Amino acid sequence: MTNATLKHSLGQLKKQGIRITPQREVILNYLITHHNHPDVETIRNGIEDKLPNLSVATIYNTLRMLVDNGIVIELPNNDGGIRYDYFGVPHYHAICENCGKIIDIFDDDYPDLVKHVQQTTREKTDFLVTGTQMEVTGICPDCQRKLHLAKLSNR
Repeated sequence: MTNATLKHSLGQLKKQGIRITPQREVILNYLITHHNHPDVETIRNGIEDKLPNLSVATIYNTLRMLVDNGIVIELPNNDGGIRYDYFGVPHYHAICENCGKIIDIFDDDYPDLVKHVQQTTREKTDFLVTGTQMEVTGICPDCQRKLHLAKLSNR
C-alpha cells in the first residue's frame, strides 16, 4: 500500500509538471509512512540517514510545493509552529488541548461532511471556498488518565 501510495502521489506531481528529485521523494515517503504529524526538524532527523547533507531550506521548499499541490497539509500547533500531514487520504483530526497530540480520524462520511460545510458556507456567506480542514479538540485518553478525568460523555 505504501509503495502504491507513494507512486500515486508522485504521479500527481508529475502531471502538474513537477520534477521528482530524490530529496522530494524521500520527504514525501517519510510523510506517507510516518503518522506523527512532524515539524521540519522531526522530518530532518527522520531522513538524515538517507540524505545527511540535506538543507533545512530544501525541506521547507519541498513541503511548500507539496502543500501547494494538495498532497500535504499544514497543521498549526500550540507553540506557533507548523506540523505537516500527508493528505492523500482525506481525513480530519482530533487534537488534544492538553498535550497537543494530533490523531488522524478516517471516516467514510468525511467527503459528504466537507461538501455540506462548503455548500452551507457558500450559501450563507457567498464565500469562495478554496479548501476545508476539520479539527475536533478535546482531551486525549492519555491526558484524561494523567489528569484523573473521567471519560467525558458526548455533550
